[in-house]
Amino acid sequence: MKKILFLLFAISIVSCKNSEKKVEETAKPKVKLHQLIGGSILVKKLEVFSQDTTYTGQQKQFTDAYYVIEHPKGNLMWDAGLPEQLVMPEPYDEPSGVYRIQRPDSLVNQLKSIGFKIEDFKYFAMSHSHFDHTGHANYMKDATLLIQENEFNANLSDTLQQKNTALSALKNIKKINGDYDVFGDGTVVIKYMPGHTIGHQVLYVEVANSEKPILLTGDLYHFEENRSNKGVPSFNYDVAQTLESMNKFEAFAKEKNAEVIIQHSPKDYQKLEKILNANKQ
Repeated sequence: MKKILFLLFAISIVSCKNSEKKVEETAKPKVKLHQLIGGSILVKKLEVFSQDTTYTGQQKQFTDAYYVIEHPKGNLMWDAGLPEQLVMPEPYDEPSGVYRIQRPDSLVNQLKSIGFKIEDFKYFAMSHSHFDHTGHANYMKDATLLIQENEFNANLSDTLQQKNTALSALKNIKKINGDYDVFGDGTVVIKYMPGHTIGHQVLYVEVANSEKPILLTGDLYHFEENRSNKGVPSFNYDVAQTLESMNKFEAFAKEKNAEVIIQHSPKDYQKLEKILNANKQ
């Protein structure tokens, strides 16, 4: 009888250890997220952010955030703010008269503030290739650029007479088609959401200690009304694609119960700061 009890006891211990091992194997890695300010954008002619005259005569202040994602398998930088030439005492009024722009500090100094160097990144990805998202991209030569193949072709194809100079220094390139699980564990996923540009994408991040995953919009939306009213800027690549992507985005956000962060929204910048600060406690 004693032998039987001992055997059952031994089996239960082994079973518990196997269960614990399975939990450890399936537990997702701890992912950290940092947001940095890549620029300030005053939109002086807000009407360009609609297909009609809805915002004629209005102005709106945008932020221009970019993000650092820490993962045990490597670090990812998402977006690149405004060019560093705009690190200047006074903001710059660009020739079209639409934007007043300025960048607060260099990439090196901003990364140093969170304990990073440019060389620390395995991957670099952008929501899309517009000037306010490619600003310091030329510094990310050591990282692998994750870019939709159609976005690559529109900016860097050998058939182009003029390539995107902000991206031309990048040689380590991985062309993707559709959604892409960056680290293969579901914690950091690029979601293909075309329309703003031909290969526009957004980013899903499961941040450690956060109640909800974070969903960064890229420029699918620029401000809160764009999201609530499904407003499409006049300069988008494809209106129908944009609206389709908005529907897919909202369905995915609901499915994942994600915290949506509009990257150009000063309100959402502050909201994410509070979330990230709470996670540190």
